[in-house]
Amino acid sequence: MKNNKTKNVNNSPLVVDKIKITHPNKIVFADCNVSKIQLIKYYKTVQKRMFKFVNNRFLSAVRCHNGLSCFYKKHPTTNCVGVKSKRVAGKTNMDEYFYISSPAGIIAQAQLGTVEFHCWASKVDSLSKPDIMVFDLDPDENVSLEQLRVGVMDVKKLLDSLHLKSFLKTSGGKGYHIVVPFLESVSWQKFTDFAKNVAITLEQKYPDRYTSNIRKSNRKNKIFIDWERNTRAQTSVAPYSLRARPGAKISMPIFWRDLNKFSPNYFDIFNAADYIKKNPWANFFKVKQKLK
Repeated sequence: MKNNKTKNVNNSPLVVDKIKITHPNKIVFADCNVSKIQLIKYYKTVQKRMFKFVNNRFLSAVRCHNGLSCFYKKHPTTNCVGVKSKRVAGKTNMDEYFYISSPAGIIAQAQLGTVEFHCWASKVDSLSKPDIMVFDLDPDENVSLEQLRVGVMDVKKLLDSLHLKSFLKTSGGKGYHIVVPFLESVSWQKFTDFAKNVAITLEQKYPDRYTSNIRKSNRKNKIFIDWERNTRAQTSVAPYSLRARPGAKISMPIFWRDLNKFSPNYFDIFNAADYIKKNPWANFFKVKQKLK
């Protein structure tokens, strides 16, 4: 994405998808001089592709105001185009969550200040049957990029041995995400247990490399295989989402063959356009595999 600032000297509203964009020249990423309208133009570029992954899934939005002063938003506060809400039973009462129901909802959320999009692993109309599993490889600061890539391949090999097709994306941070699509077939408990067992299996096989324990004290010189994203009401960052951190980084789907080409934080709003055209996850929703 080229860093061409929109000529709008009066900072007057612009319109994208019939949505009025207020304060379009407001700077969101001060370190790289990215404005709100540049952010929205990026989301317009990936809108159709990204919508497939966020459609009808409860959303946790990372909204930012005054630059990267951000907070998580899980519950709706305003009506906007392409966004709906639903009440579901929580642990003690009814909770209301919101979700994107049309591509314009991505732009509407960006207009409200959303930088990051995080989604549930199940759809709104089948909350009890998750269908997208995510393994977040989170390395200790002493783990090299080469070691991290070995870890990515170890997870892939284990999934391959179980005849499960998986997909790879950068996190936009310090790790990689391995994503496994499923048909809606099992309960949250079975889904979570399977993800945890994948992490434990690798931890037991290579105790000096991996941990399945979230505690920082267990991660020294190791990679935490975060399986906890795969529990009910937890979320993971959506493919193509920007990250609310310096550099305007992107969580980018990549080909497996490109693992050694791109670091976890390689892609940003400036260099993503050419790679996005390649569509490395084109077959993601064509995969029909069940968790047994």
